Amino acid sequence: MKRSKKIRLGAAAAALGIAIATPLAAQAVPHQSNTTATAQAGATAARSNPGWVAAWAASPLGGGTTGFSNQTVRNIIYTSISGSEVQVRLSNTFGSGPVEVGATSLGVVLDGAQLVPGTSQSLTFGGHTSVTIPAGGEVLSDPIHMQVPRLTKLAVDLYLSSPTGPATYHPLAWETNFVASGDHAGDAASTAYTTKAGSWYFVDGVDVRNPATPETVVAFGDSITDVGHSEVDSEARWPNYLSRRLTTALGNKAPTVVDEGVSGNRVLNDSIGQGCNGQSALHRFRRDALSQPGVKAVILLEGINDIGFSGEPDTGCFAPNDSTITATQIEAGYLQLIKMAHASGVKIIGGTLMPFLGSNCRYGGNFGTPHGEALRQSVNHWIRTSHAFDGVVDFDRATASPYNSHYLNAAYNATGSPPCQTADSLHPNDLGDEVMADAIPLRWFTR
Repeated sequence: MKRSKKIRLGAAAAALGIAIATPLAAQAVPHQSNTTATAQAGATAARSNPGWVAAWAASPLGGGTTGFSNQTVRNIIYTSISGSEVQVRLSNTFGSGPVEVGATSLGVVLDGAQLVPGTSQSLTFGGHTSVTIPAGGEVLSDPIHMQVPRLTKLAVDLYLSSPTGPATYHPLAWETNFVASGDHAGDAASTAYTTKAGSWYFVDGVDVRNPATPETVVAFGDSITDVGHSEVDSEARWPNYLSRRLTTALGNKAPTVVDEGVSGNRVLNDSIGQGCNGQSALHRFRRDALSQPGVKAVILLEGINDIGFSGEPDTGCFAPNDSTITATQIEAGYLQLIKMAHASGVKIIGGTLMPFLGSNCRYGGNFGTPHGEALRQSVNHWIRTSHAFDGVVDFDRATASPYNSHYLNAAYNATGSPPCQTADSLHPNDLGDEVMADAIPLRWFTR
């Protein structure tokens, strides 16, 4: 989904360049060490072996201005699944130069930046505690034995010893993260972490070994998937609700659910530049969805920004733009994503586009216009009737107003802001996210 103009043009947003697609084993370049290719390949092989699934993930973006030097970033993440071994993936996908990481640790969060004493463990890369992430690359840590809890917050600490330049990050974490001066990786106390941050930096995945977990499910989309529109730190995104619902129903045999939403994302076009919305779904799908360990299914909810942006000028974050975009073009984009998923042996479930009348005052373009609504209805008809997807979840009908189905149900509508209206009319609130998760049949994910 599209963010408000204030957010979209602010420093919290991000733009993406083109990732360098090279094998993980070739990307791992340990800092001041002669780690062998065998050790590097060993970490990569562990991630692709049966029993490994993604416990958490976030799409990496670039184009921000934040950098670090002699600082420790404490990234707070929320696990979907438990495991007995764990690996962390660090990303410099959009960096202009190498990034030196002096130390990396993983611990269980007690409260805020404070960790449960005795839970923090150091991570290594090819046997070394420090690592250099090459520009355009990523590195995967060695597996460590650690009982990772399900539905629990963990802290991934990165001590960034030298100037990083603009960071590869995920801007709208909807999670409070922390920064400390100096090396405080693994500190249980929160004392040194005096600065708060709303983004995740240089980390885009946490994988666990759990043979009981049948698969990884990737929630792939825009801001409706990317962020919760209630309180920060509440873990109230619809993928979070789906994960908790699966856990309640299936226990330790529940699949894991990871969130690969990007706010403002489009199916067809990139949005490149500082403060923009990143690579298109077509350009990031392989990296963000199909590369996840144990991935067997993707739930796709995207396309509303292709419609809404089409009414904006072909400049800035809206470029490249197509004012004459058709439903057929969006559907052709879906078919490409479906083809990529099926070629990888992955099922792909299509989500219908949710109501958005009333949103134009805040979001502009073709959001909530008669033309935009006609495109949304046409796309939804195709999703429901084409049988191109392996399944359809009707988010549209689940969240529509009972009085006028072109509007979000008032009970599910996120709070807006003046001067337009009191309701957002584009994004769901906490209850709306829960309703979305409840609309997904659990039978799709049972053995």
